[in-house]
Amino acid sequence: MELAPQTAQSHPDLCVSFDEWTRGRKIQSIGTNAGAERLPFQGWHHFKEAFAPEVIARAVNESERDVRSCLDPFGGSGTTALACQFLGVEPTTIEVNPYLGDLIEAKLTSYDADDLALDLARVVRAINARRRGSLARFKHAPPTFIQSADQDRWVFNRNVAERIACHLDAIDELARPAHRRLFKAMLGGMLISVSNVIINGKGRRYRSNWQDREVFPRSVDEQFEERSRQAIDEIHAHRMRRHRGYELLRGDCIEKIASSKPVDLAVFSPPYPNSFDYTDVYNIELWMLGHLGDKDANRDLRMSTLCSHVQIKRQFSPAPKGSQRLNLALSQLRKVKADLWSPWIPEMVGGYFHDMQQVMAGLHGRLNPRGEIWAVVGDSRYAGVRIQVAKILADLAAPMGFEVVKNEPFRSMRSSAQQGGQQELDETLVVLRKTR
Repeated sequence: MELAPQTAQSHPDLCVSFDEWTRGRKIQSIGTNAGAERLPFQGWHHFKEAFAPEVIARAVNESERDVRSCLDPFGGSGTTALACQFLGVEPTTIEVNPYLGDLIEAKLTSYDADDLALDLARVVRAINARRRGSLARFKHAPPTFIQSADQDRWVFNRNVAERIACHLDAIDELARPAHRRLFKAMLGGMLISVSNVIINGKGRRYRSNWQDREVFPRSVDEQFEERSRQAIDEIHAHRMRRHRGYELLRGDCIEKIASSKPVDLAVFSPPYPNSFDYTDVYNIELWMLGHLGDKDANRDLRMSTLCSHVQIKRQFSPAPKGSQRLNLALSQLRKVKADLWSPWIPEMVGGYFHDMQQVMAGLHGRLNPRGEIWAVVGDSRYAGVRIQVAKILADLAAPMGFEVVKNEPFRSMRSSAQQGGQQELDETLVVLRKTR
C-alpha cells in the first residue's frame, strides 16, 4: 500500500474544478472518449477504451449519500481517482498491473513543477552525454524484444533499445522516487510508437513492412522530452485540485478490497468477459521498464487478474448460483462447445462471474450505509450465445443486499471477429445501492 498525505486546499475558490479540467466538453458516450476533446493527463498513455470521467461526476451528484470518498477496484488509466481529486472526493484505487499502478500514481501525485523541470534537464543532459545504454538491462525480456542475429523478427531495433536503456539509466539517477516514476511513465507511454509493433484487436501485431521502417534513436529523445514537457505543463496548470490526497493499493483487487477503507461510493469498469488478456496488452511496458524479472513473474501477474480470458491455463472457479440467466448461458455454451474457438470458454465465463460476485461482496462490506456501486460493463458473445453481463450481475447482487437503481444501456459495441462481429453487444451502466 502507498498512501499520500490526505491534504485539501485551504482556498477552494482557487482550485481547478472538475468542469475546468473537462473544459465543459460535450461527450457522445460515457463509455468512450471518442469524439470528445482529449483531456489533460489522458495523453500520458493511449487507452483504446476508457470510460469518460463524466460518469464519476454524475455518480457523485446523483448518489443518495453525500459522497466524500470513492473506491475504484480496477484502477486502469486512473480516471476515477483523478476525477475524484478534481471533485473534492477522497479517492482509493486498486491496480494489479505494476505499470498501470505507476501511471496512476504519477497522475495523482502532487509535484513542484519547477523541480520537475530541473530534473528533466538533468535527465536530458545525462542522455546527451551518453551514446547508448547497456542492453543487459533487458536480459530477462523475451528474446523477440530486441533485434538479434538469431531472431526473424523483433519488437525494437537494437539502436532504439540501446537508446531506451540510456533513458532509463538517466532516470534512475534522479533522487526523488516520484520524479523517477513520472518520467518512466512518460517513457512507457511512447514505447509502442518507437517499436515495430502496434496494439490492435487481441494484442500486438507487427506493423506492415516493419523491416523497412527506420526508427532513429533521436526520435526516442525527441518524443521523451516533448511528452515530459507537456506533462509538466499539465501538472502545473492543474496542481490546485480540490483534494490532493489518494490511496493506491497494488495487487489482486479481491484481496485488496478487504483492506481498503470504508467509502461512500465505488465507480469502476471491470475487464469484460471477452477473452481479452489485458496483461498481454501492456507486456512491452512491463518488460522494458523492469516490472517483470522472469517468466514466473509474468505468469503470477496474469494469474492475479480477473478471470476474463483463456490465454493462460488456470483453474477456473465454479460459476456462482443465483442467476437463471447465467445458468442458461452456460448451458448454451456447453451445447455449442465444439464450435467455440477455445473449449475453456464456458469455464472462463463461469469463473468471471465468480470473481465479480467476490468483488461485489467485498464492496458491500466496505460501502457505508446506502452507498452505491456505479459500474460500466459490457456484454460478450461466443458462437451466437450472448452473455448479458449487466443483468447477470444484477441477479447476483440482489441476495447480497443490493437494490438495482439503474441498468442503463448506453451504446452498442461491435463484437470481435471471434464473437461474430455484429454490432449488437450492449455496454451498460449498472447502479447498485446497498440496502442492508
